[in-house]
Amino acid sequence: MALALAQAREAAAAGEVPVGAVVVKDGQLIASGRNAPIAGHDPTAHAEVMALREAARVLGNYRLDGCTLYVTLEPCAMCSGAMLHARLARVVYGATDPRTGAAGSVIDLFAQSQLNHQTQVTAGVLASECGQVLKDFFRPRRVNPDPVREDALRTPEAAFADLPGYPWAARYVNDLPSATGLRLHYLDEGPQDAPITWLCLHGNPAWSYLYRKMIPVFAASGHRVVAPDLIGFGKSDKPKKDSFHSFERHRQILLDFVERLDLQRMVLVVQDWGGILGLTLPMAAPGRYQGLLVMNTTLATGLTPLSDGFLAWRDWCKSQPQFDVGKLLLRGNHSLSAQEAAAYNAPFPDKGYRAALRAFPPMVPESPDSPGAAISRQAQAFWQNDWQGRSLMAVGVQDPVLGEPVMRQLQSQIRGCPEPLLLPDAGHFVQEQGRAIAEAAVRHFQP
Repeated sequence: MALALAQAREAAAAGEVPVGAVVVKDGQLIASGRNAPIAGHDPTAHAEVMALREAARVLGNYRLDGCTLYVTLEPCAMCSGAMLHARLARVVYGATDPRTGAAGSVIDLFAQSQLNHQTQVTAGVLASECGQVLKDFFRPRRVNPDPVREDALRTPEAAFADLPGYPWAARYVNDLPSATGLRLHYLDEGPQDAPITWLCLHGNPAWSYLYRKMIPVFAASGHRVVAPDLIGFGKSDKPKKDSFHSFERHRQILLDFVERLDLQRMVLVVQDWGGILGLTLPMAAPGRYQGLLVMNTTLATGLTPLSDGFLAWRDWCKSQPQFDVGKLLLRGNHSLSAQEAAAYNAPFPDKGYRAALRAFPPMVPESPDSPGAAISRQAQAFWQNDWQGRSLMAVGVQDPVLGEPVMRQLQSQIRGCPEPLLLPDAGHFVQEQGRAIAEAAVRHFQP
């Protein structure tokens, strides 16, 4: 049982419910297993099943005659059925499971004489130790005021340890009506009554880390800076299914976020999807906004064909779902350190966390009736005819998709937008040269 306990502790370290199992035959360990339903997205990946699979592979037979399985927790109905089907000689378990135990706590499958095989059961071996591992695992989760939804994942905080240039305290909201129960992360620096609040919106596949060179400049000017991570990105919760993500849902989440924090006197700072979504926000509450800082983005109205560059990007994302985010950032930002590149990868430890990265490229409206196209056309009319605030545009000239030609077109659609600030060496992720942009913006928007 001590070996099974070691497997349970490994499961706990991986964020799984700490259950471990081993299979023994003729006094020899032949297989081990630990809970892995979360990592494997597999409801059958219980410790017992994992151990049975390995034992069957080692023995070359699914029938495990003469084998004993040791497990730290009373087996459920699924695992009990698998043991009976495998003709397991004996099962030895530690802690009882009063909720789902199928060896006597809730039901007793092993006591069914009608079955054509009988497996001997021994209960309560190292029960206290086995139970303590479970208690230690669940105790902090039961007092957690922000439990993760069953249909979402939350990147472990350890993934964000010691990020270079990102010293700010994490803040969260989990009560947005459009994202009930999902925790959204944001930075909020500076006084709430500041004359300017910079609302910094990132795009795909970035997160608020992208603004680390601009935030200090804004904050040093005595201004407030708010930088959220879109749901599915950064430190925000990540729905498991691609289908969660839609243009309207993410737009509404941002609207709810602005309302929740009651943000006023805002300069909207946008790039990439931060602009595709963000440029549709001010028309919903124009009194909250006094300025716009726009970088390498577009209004996705569906009225013009998507560029060859974007189509190539979309196709590449589809063919490379596990692409290295940090490596992508390095392409146009050669000064990026290895640690900074790793920071861009931090939110996405495995493919289960990458639903947003897969979903966002196909979400860009490509026809007039695409989701998001109509609201983007309304936004275009707002910026052309109704916008009363000041504007500033910064362009990473090396961007092959949303570079100067696209931005010049957008400039013509924003009332009063002056000549853009051109950064000849910057690419799509122009915020990596953001200090100069932020300094120019502070001068431009200073009350």
